[in-house]
Amino acid sequence: MLPLLGLVTIVVLLAAILSKRMSPLVALIIVPIGASLIGGFGLQTSQFVIGGLKSLAPVVGMFVFAILYFGTITDAGTLDPIIDRILRTVGTKPTRIVMGTTLLALLIHLDGSGAVCFLVTIPAMLPLYERLNMDKRVLAAAVSMAAGINFLPWTGPMIRASASLHLPVSALFNPLIPIQAIGLVFVFSMAWWLGWREEKRLGYASTSGSVPLPKRELTPEEQALRRPQNFWFNIVLTVAVLGTMVVMGEKIPPAIMFMVGLCIALMVNYPNVDMQRKRIDAHARAALMMAGILLAAGVFTGIMQGSGMLKAMAQAAVGFVPPAFAGQIPVALGVLSMPLSMLFDPDSFYFGVLPVIAEVASQLGVPAVHIGQAALLGQMTTGFPVSPLTPATFLVVGLCGIDLADHQKFTFPLLFGASIVMTIACVVLGVFAL
Repeated sequence: MLPLLGLVTIVVLLAAILSKRMSPLVALIIVPIGASLIGGFGLQTSQFVIGGLKSLAPVVGMFVFAILYFGTITDAGTLDPIIDRILRTVGTKPTRIVMGTTLLALLIHLDGSGAVCFLVTIPAMLPLYERLNMDKRVLAAAVSMAAGINFLPWTGPMIRASASLHLPVSALFNPLIPIQAIGLVFVFSMAWWLGWREEKRLGYASTSGSVPLPKRELTPEEQALRRPQNFWFNIVLTVAVLGTMVVMGEKIPPAIMFMVGLCIALMVNYPNVDMQRKRIDAHARAALMMAGILLAAGVFTGIMQGSGMLKAMAQAAVGFVPPAFAGQIPVALGVLSMPLSMLFDPDSFYFGVLPVIAEVASQLGVPAVHIGQAALLGQMTTGFPVSPLTPATFLVVGLCGIDLADHQKFTFPLLFGASIVMTIACVVLGVFAL
């Protein structure tokens, strides 16, 4: 009875989200509560919910304050000199332009927002691509690869994986640091190759240096927020926050580092109390939207685990998995994680599918952390810029002025290749034990 109830709960949840009959927040709350009541757990349901919410509090805190922190230092113009330097450096050579595009998108995506990354990078670089008659699919591919390879601790997929599996972010992320570095090498290698191919197609000799470079124009409101005199202070502060989080993540919770970092950034860049309130208000919507989703996910995971549905489903599924295949589960998931982005949105996968896979794997002796890491190699990381289930994909094609089908056909192999390379790296470097 319990395995069947758990399966029905997940199927209804996925159907409600994917069919857009319910928003993820509503589905993650209503569906599991209804299932728990149908299962006869009655007032125990509230205890399951509270348990799930308590387990997610540190993750929610980190995400909220990370959004506010990166929003504040971006408002202060910390990235402006870097962006301008990249635009001056790329010149009119396609290989440098595509690699510069990739680097710019990578820096802008430090805040974890794909939409912001595309809204800043594509308009800044598009005039140069158009003047040189470069293929705009290359621009879309470059920004997609840069954003897709980013699974830093405060990004949506990492937060979701941590929340659904009840694992510390540092346990998931720290072993993947060298893997992400290898992924970046692959991405920049592909960026160089795309630029080289454009040089061959265009005949680089015809592009003399006379093409005017695009200029970034700030609105008066943006200009009023800039604090160029604090550039180095903000850079040092960011390095200190991120460095402490990576090196001492087990001793100092990341949420505390972003809380302290935000307070320092606000006091130094915007000492006026009214300005501080306005900066928080400006980024609160994005932070609270994701925080709401995570807390709703706490309801789902709390009920699924507390009621025993998740464990019962896993025990029933274990019998269908040959014991000899157990060690291959992370590798298989790492390979399939990117294509799965075309079928599942991030909430339905990380909160509906991943916990079941992790529980099945744990029954066979595979640590849940390896399952989470395998999912992060592609599921809505490298997969999100081409997935029709994310608005960011349509933002890319809209800003670049290309068709979705052309973008997917051109970029999918590159993003899938990045996932494959990182999965192989996990095996070679011993992150996944076969």
